[in-house]
Amino acid sequence: MNTSPVIAIHGGAGTILRTAMASETEAQYLAALSGILAAGQKILAEGGSALDAVTEAVRLLEDCPFFNAGHGSVFTAAGTHELDASIMDGRTLEAGAVCCVKRVRNPVLAARRVLEHSEHVLFTGEGAEAFAAAQGLEFVEPGYFHTDARHRQWLLARGAQRAMLDHDGATLAAGVDKASDNAAHQAEAGEGGLPHEPIDPNRKHGTVGAVALDVQGHLAAATSTGGVTNKQPGRVGDSPLIGAGCYADDATCAVSTTGSGEMFMRMVAAYDVAAQMRYGGATLADAAANVVMERLPRIDGRGGLIAVDARGNVTLPFNTEGMYRGYARVGDAPVVAIYR
Repeated sequence: MNTSPVIAIHGGAGTILRTAMASETEAQYLAALSGILAAGQKILAEGGSALDAVTEAVRLLEDCPFFNAGHGSVFTAAGTHELDASIMDGRTLEAGAVCCVKRVRNPVLAARRVLEHSEHVLFTGEGAEAFAAAQGLEFVEPGYFHTDARHRQWLLARGAQRAMLDHDGATLAAGVDKASDNAAHQAEAGEGGLPHEPIDPNRKHGTVGAVALDVQGHLAAATSTGGVTNKQPGRVGDSPLIGAGCYADDATCAVSTTGSGEMFMRMVAAYDVAAQMRYGGATLADAAANVVMERLPRIDGRGGLIAVDARGNVTLPFNTEGMYRGYARVGDAPVVAIYR
C-alpha cells in the first residue's frame, strides 16, 4: 500500500495508427503528458488539494491541441464546437458539470465554479455560458477551438456521412477505414503534427481526465471533452455526467473515463467501479478491470478509465489498442505511456 499523494491523467483511447508511430511524434505526446502530470504533482507536493490538482491537469489538457478538449476539440455536424466537462470532490460528494458550451475557454473551470457556487450540478448550453460569464470566466471566439487537423478529420467524417464513433472493431465501414488511411498518408503535418498522432484520430475516443489523491487523503476526479466528430448538435456523451464519465468518493475511489460515451452511460461506468468496491469488497484493480474488460464489451463499449483509491492504488485499464495515460506520485518521476 502506498498512500503518498498521486495524480493520474488520460487523453483518450483508441486504435493505434501503425503507419504513424514516428518516434518524434510519440515523444511529443509523451512530453505533453509528462509536463501536465508534473504540474498536478507539484500542487500535491505543496499540500494542495486533489480537487485543485485535477482542475489544473484538465485545464492544461484542454489548452493542449493534441487532445480533444478545449483548444483542439472536434467539430459537430454543423461545423461548430460543443464542449462538456465535469468535476467531483470525493470529500463532500459535491459535483459540477457543464455541457454544450461554445465559447468558454476552459469548461473544467466552469464545472468547478458550478461545484463551488451553485446549488445545481449540471448546466447546459446558453444557461451554462450565462453562469460561466457571471462567474467571470474567460470566453473566446469559436475559432479558438479550431485546429487544421480536427477540421480535416471532420471533412472525412462528413464525407462518410456518419459520426466518427471511433469504434475500432468490425463495425467500422470500409469507407471510414479508407478515410482513416487517407488522413494518415496524405495530410501534411499541421499544428502539433496532429494528422500523424500515434492513436488514429478517426478511431479515437477523444476525452481527457484526471484523478488524484492528496496528502489529506481526499480524492477528486475531472473529465472534459470536445465530443464526437460530426456528432449531431446537442448530443451529450458521458463526460459531463456524474457516475458515467466522472465519479469520486473518499470511501472508495476517483474515476475518469474515456470511450464510447453512450455505452459508458448505459453502464454508469465510473460509479460501477466505486459500487463494486463498496458493496462487493472488490479491489480497485479488480473492479476497474471488470467494468472495462468484461461489462463494457458486452455492449461494444470501447475505451478505458483511470482510477485511484483511498489507499493510493492506481489503475489505468483500457480495452482498445492504446490510451494516452500516465500517473505521478509525489517524489517520483511521472510514468507515461500510449500503447498497451
